[in-house]
Amino acid sequence: MRKNFLSISDLTREEILALFERADYLKGLLEKGEIYHPLQRKTLGMIFRKSSTRTRVSFEVGMYQLGGHAIFLPSQEMQLQRGESIEDTGRVLSRYVDGILIRTFDQNEVVRLSEAATIPVINGLTDLLHPCQALSDYYTLWGRGKKLEGLKLTYLGDGNNVCNSLILGAAKLGVRMTVANPPGYGPDKEIIKKVKASGQITLFKDPLEAAKEADVLYTDVWTSMGKENEQESRRKVFGPYQLNSTLLGQARKDVLVMHCLPAHRGEEITSEVMDGESSIVFEQAENRLHFQKALLAKLMS
Repeated sequence: MRKNFLSISDLTREEILALFERADYLKGLLEKGEIYHPLQRKTLGMIFRKSSTRTRVSFEVGMYQLGGHAIFLPSQEMQLQRGESIEDTGRVLSRYVDGILIRTFDQNEVVRLSEAATIPVINGLTDLLHPCQALSDYYTLWGRGKKLEGLKLTYLGDGNNVCNSLILGAAKLGVRMTVANPPGYGPDKEIIKKVKASGQITLFKDPLEAAKEADVLYTDVWTSMGKENEQESRRKVFGPYQLNSTLLGQARKDVLVMHCLPAHRGEEITSEVMDGESSIVFEQAENRLHFQKALLAKLMS
């Protein structure tokens, strides 16, 4: 495994499954109350250009549980705000901390940081990708005993960073992924081109057609951070893609419902579905902690 984690493309299928095994082991230790400190005296610097709940809390708690320490570094309180380059920031932090998490807008900024730093860099989210979220989600399904190869996962809504990373993960893990988006709101074209040869990804416009016989139904907010000025127009376009009881009826009877959160209840998903028996939304949120602990231990110990 490489020293950085910028994209699911960085990992092989075998490396992903090994992380799932490690996450399960660490989850078991936590449940038994056993102390495990492979990152004792290690520090993670966390650069945040975007607000966060799950990413910040799960990484901070994860470092603590592994015996290490995390420093929250909001960009507006750093010299980045006054024009210091991301490369110089990476070079300086490499002399203080043992790893860097960055949550930002531009994927290229993460790449530049990783090239300048001499310590592991983890992509905590960009406008293009959200690899920690997607692999935590696949870990959730794997942990429930689901055979990932051949599993049908239907993603509905905006072809955003989560959708892009789920696509990359599906191609690696053999998941059959159907994606339903309104015209003009599909996933990244370069990513689709990259995974085309896998034959695992099918694009739809009709959400009902995409959801037929799905093992998993997945959605996310219609308006991602940074696109708030499009919120009203997106509500009109995305209305037919709402994850509701009608759409649920198209899927298998034992379908699982997923959402990466935060949710705008009544928009992309109804409360009836999100709080229903099929939903594993909060389980997948918890598993961010366990998967990311496995990732931190692998990269930093």
